[in-house]
Amino acid sequence: MPWKALSVLDHRREFVRLSRSGEVSVAELCRRFGISRQTGFTLLRRSREEGEAGLADRSRRPLSSPRQVPPEMAARILDLRAEHPRWGGRKLARRLRDLGLADVPAPSTVTEVLRRAGLIDPAEAAQHRPFTRFEREAPNDLWQIDFKGHFATAAGRCHPLTVLDDHSRYSLGIAACGRETLAEVQQRMTGLFRQYGLPGAILCDNGSPWGAAGHAGLRANQRTAFEVWLMRLGVATLHGRPRHPQTQGKEERFHRTLDVEVLQGRQFADLDDCQRAFNAWRPIYNEQRPHEALGLAVPASRYRPSRHAFPERLPEPDYHADDKIRRVGVHGYVQWQGQKVPLSLAFAGLDVALRPTETDGVWSLHFMRFNLGWIDTRGPKAILTTVRDVSEHPSSISPV
Repeated sequence: MPWKALSVLDHRREFVRLSRSGEVSVAELCRRFGISRQTGFTLLRRSREEGEAGLADRSRRPLSSPRQVPPEMAARILDLRAEHPRWGGRKLARRLRDLGLADVPAPSTVTEVLRRAGLIDPAEAAQHRPFTRFEREAPNDLWQIDFKGHFATAAGRCHPLTVLDDHSRYSLGIAACGRETLAEVQQRMTGLFRQYGLPGAILCDNGSPWGAAGHAGLRANQRTAFEVWLMRLGVATLHGRPRHPQTQGKEERFHRTLDVEVLQGRQFADLDDCQRAFNAWRPIYNEQRPHEALGLAVPASRYRPSRHAFPERLPEPDYHADDKIRRVGVHGYVQWQGQKVPLSLAFAGLDVALRPTETDGVWSLHFMRFNLGWIDTRGPKAILTTVRDVSEHPSSISPV
């Protein structure tokens, strides 16, 4: 099923926000969102003239009631804290300024207001320490994807699938899935690719469905159907080191935030109930919640849609005129110089290319623009050494 249960207003807000980045034309965004160009330009005009109220179905309801008298600053701090019980002084102060309030006190003063109100746990506050972070240089250079630990609902179990942009920490999607299958992931990712475009690479762990771990008949260095699908789209797949979840530290941190701000202490009826909660919280995370790693900016301020649109039909492999083309057999073998070289079942029925290297008898193996490894025919039996073999054991082959 697609990324579902988003309200019409949510889609309109996202359309307007992405169009303002200028990275993708309005016509292309209209195509991705499934609306006409006339509708798209109408939404942009209403947004300029009326703000968010103009995105509703011709509603003119103001964002705030003019009859409300602005409370004292301490009350505003406590009110905002009640909305976001896990936010500290720095986030609250930044959010109040983003909301346009004048004379917002310093974060330390906001923290003191919380402390006087008995809302600061000294033991928990002592655990928070800054650490060095690393990030990609631009939005869509790298997305991180993972399933958060599943939990029970009244109707079964929910497996939250989350996708995060590495540079901006922008949450591209949170999906309440009933299973952790390739078909489920492809359907969800297709919806994201259509809306946001294609990233340069995707970082995931080594588990199913994206990693070989747990796949019967696959060596740990063999490609999976998920990876081959991404390669056909021109998207590289990166895997974290086994038993090192910190490789996907941003996803791990996002999961902790999701757990604390959405899941803890709540009971859900079914997957739709979970999805409604995810959809309600995601705009808060992206557009309201100041992020420590971003200097208290919000992720939406740093995210832009990708220029690389999703192709509705997978492109066929295209190679150089002097490449040696071989079709992978139904059992995942490449036939080369009279020998069957095991590659991966994920490539069955697809063409790969071989190119000579500077070492006689060693051929580089390619699928579309991706180098898969090297086939060494210098011995009595042809041996395939994958790119991953080399990365894990650099002395295993000298291809050039």
